[in-house]
Amino acid sequence: GYGIQKSSVSRHWKAASSQQLQQLLERPLGELDLCVLFLDGKEFHDFTLIVAMGVDRQGRKHVLGLWSGATENAVVCGALLDDLIARGLSMDKPYLFILDGAKALKKAVVSRFGSQGLIQRCRLHKKRNLQQYLPKKYHGMLSMKLRMAWGMTEYDKAYQELRKVHDWLASINQAAAESLEEGMEETLTINRLGLPSQLRRLFASTNLIESCFSRAGDLCRGVKHWRDGNMAQRWAGTVLLEAETRFRRIQAYGQLPLLINALTNTLDKQEAVA
Repeated sequence: GYGIQKSSVSRHWKAASSQQLQQLLERPLGELDLCVLFLDGKEFHDFTLIVAMGVDRQGRKHVLGLWSGATENAVVCGALLDDLIARGLSMDKPYLFILDGAKALKKAVVSRFGSQGLIQRCRLHKKRNLQQYLPKKYHGMLSMKLRMAWGMTEYDKAYQELRKVHDWLASINQAAAESLEEGMEETLTINRLGLPSQLRRLFASTNLIESCFSRAGDLCRGVKHWRDGNMAQRWAGTVLLEAETRFRRIQAYGQLPLLINALTNTLDKQEAVA
């Protein structure tokens, strides 16, 4: 398989060889029956990388790719999606895309997948974004209000609560209110799909990717000089390959048929309207 040899893991971490990284970046995707794709920009030792992970219909997680660049970069975003498609990602199936919130990334997904791709905006990124507009003293209150709104099961109720959060923000900082307005609907896609709470929790953010990098500090401690983006990419690839050896199926994978039905029904409705 693609796993990294145990000995190099335990004693001295070595960055994935160029060949291992190439294997990771060229894996064929046609056989994977994917239904959810996570895409997120990661800061990795001063270098920006974009990571893609997928979940298949059986609830198994897969590392799909790793690119140098930022999710704000339209050219990079377009190229990475084209790369996934060239490697066999079907364009005829419906997907739930969980995106970090960059406009360029969203635009690239929409232009390639159109109505086949439903977009869920990462709630953590949205919250962090909003916090940047507000004085520290409001952060706790913001978290509480967002948690309440996003915690609602029904889309309509969640939307009403978010409108209230919007009005509250407008009384403090207009830019923050506008930021919540932007993509507000997309933070509620999982509610619109009527997903059960466990799946909502899992698909509300790009945490699945973050958690792969939670051990990155330990693994890369011995690296003194980060020469360039290629080196950062090899190390990030190493971290992902190592994380992959510990992947379990997602919790509540038995509920994935509900997601798949909801995706299909939503698309049927959209096509009927069109």
